[in-house]
Amino acid sequence: MHRYRSHNCGELRAADVDTDVRLSGWLHNRRDLGGILFIDLRDHHGITQLVARPGTPAAEALDKLTKETVVRVDGKVVSRGAENVNPELPTGEVEIEVTEVEILGAAEQIPFTINADDGVNEEKRLEYRFLDLRRERMHRNIMLRTAVISAIRHKMVALGFNEMATPILSATSPEGARDFLVPSRLHAGKFYALPQAPQQFKQLLMIAGFDRYFQIAPCFRDEDARADRSPGEFYQLDVEMSFVEQEDVFRPVEQLMTELFTEFGNGRKVTSPFPRIPFREAMLKYGSDKPDLRAELELVDVSEVFAGSGFKAFAGKHVRALAVPDTAGQPRKFFDQLGDFAVQQGAKGLAWVRVGEDNALTGPIAKFLTEDDIKSLVDALDLKPGHAVFFGAGDFDEVSKIMGAVRVEAAKRAGHFVEDEFRFCWIVDFPMFEKNADTGAIEFSHNPFSMPQGGLEALETKDPLDILAWQYDIVCNGTELSSGAIRNHEPEVMYKAFGIAGYDKETVEAEFGGMLRAFKFGAPPHGGIAPGVDRIVMLLADEPNIRETIAFPLNGNAQDLLMGAPSDVDEARLKELHLSIRTGPAKPTPYKPTK
Repeated sequence: MHRYRSHNCGELRAADVDTDVRLSGWLHNRRDLGGILFIDLRDHHGITQLVARPGTPAAEALDKLTKETVVRVDGKVVSRGAENVNPELPTGEVEIEVTEVEILGAAEQIPFTINADDGVNEEKRLEYRFLDLRRERMHRNIMLRTAVISAIRHKMVALGFNEMATPILSATSPEGARDFLVPSRLHAGKFYALPQAPQQFKQLLMIAGFDRYFQIAPCFRDEDARADRSPGEFYQLDVEMSFVEQEDVFRPVEQLMTELFTEFGNGRKVTSPFPRIPFREAMLKYGSDKPDLRAELELVDVSEVFAGSGFKAFAGKHVRALAVPDTAGQPRKFFDQLGDFAVQQGAKGLAWVRVGEDNALTGPIAKFLTEDDIKSLVDALDLKPGHAVFFGAGDFDEVSKIMGAVRVEAAKRAGHFVEDEFRFCWIVDFPMFEKNADTGAIEFSHNPFSMPQGGLEALETKDPLDILAWQYDIVCNGTELSSGAIRNHEPEVMYKAFGIAGYDKETVEAEFGGMLRAFKFGAPPHGGIAPGVDRIVMLLADEPNIRETIAFPLNGNAQDLLMGAPSDVDEARLKELHLSIRTGPAKPTPYKPTK
């Protein structure tokens, strides 16, 4: 028999009754029923119940052990009997009568419960992450991540893509976030940068003639944490294709996502094909360029209705309305709670009316509306009895943010939200440029390396704020999985685009000299995208926080509480790297977060 096990803890079935077996694993749980010990033994594969009779050496040994001790046990497989079968375990028809026990790894008293969620805080979980990963949910999440990455690789190869590696140590790149810098020992005062993304390298691979590239790429950005973004490092499915237009990129990515979310979505439907929604339409209808399409309600611009209205609270402002059907039976609390929600999003309040059986409007602002106002609203929103209408007024961006959140919340509360589906969409036609609200300067609004729609002619003849880019995002259930673009591969177009954003030719050549040099030696039209692996797994696992799908994440303050990073470095090492530590409070450097 093998030194440690003849079977794993998820393997034994009724057909194995009367078999002598050896198992190894962790002491997951223990129950004493009238002197008979029942032990749940756990390993990577599952759980098997052990039984030790009173007075036996096995019972004496197992009774003294702390939970999470690693043991080897020998014994015989016996049937539990029909009345004692545990249908929740694949091994639930059998148990092992233990005859011998060997301690393989003693465990101290554990700092939190493994076999149940005891509400321990995240800091403690990350400090003892090796224990946290023993929990069933976390183990399942990490194995889901492994399976998803394996499936991505197989599907991408089947789609004709070639997996290639790009450098980790590279030059600093002005991609919007802060770089992580690595000091050079051989070149005093100089630094490598960890890649924010393999963007320039994957484009160079296209210029080198490799046609279809992909990589499960580690990326490093010194950014603050969010629920859907891990500080420090993350992984993305990096993709680039040559001789393509926008739809050519969409097709394989859409196929991949449909197959992936169908395979690992636990029965949840994937809506396909993915709709293409222009950026400005998304902001107008959904209040967001990351719309959650499970909410089956849309916002409507009713600014014109109130442009000449006597209702001073709305007059001269951008006004967006949300019509919610089937609210006749909703109590006043429904409206008050949505108002409170809007205030939490930054609103001063939430105006509303409701439509009665006689088509008359009631509600806090109904008395301020003229007959013409009411008629215009009914026509614009196609109002019927039972509708409630909520209003947001202010500047465009403020109203979009608040009413976009209200749209989703109202849909959930009023029964117009579809659960158990993955609803994808492509957001397209992003503006190439925007005006800085503080300085009035023209700057890139999204990705400076995107090809402008209309090319050089558009840059030379159009108002910069009217130029659209071949830029796109893929969104699922309100989460942006990735941005992508058809790349600007023509030097003159690149010089002109950066010139409009305030960069002179010398600056462009200094920052992007390698790319520009490559463009001048025959660059194919190319484009790509890079969906976030962590976010994909987060959605599939139905987890609200991305750290729940990463084996060893940093905490919200970008610290590794398990390994103690970032850590101090001794003086000898600093000297070798030509560095000295300047003490005192750090002065934060403002930066524009990556979009």
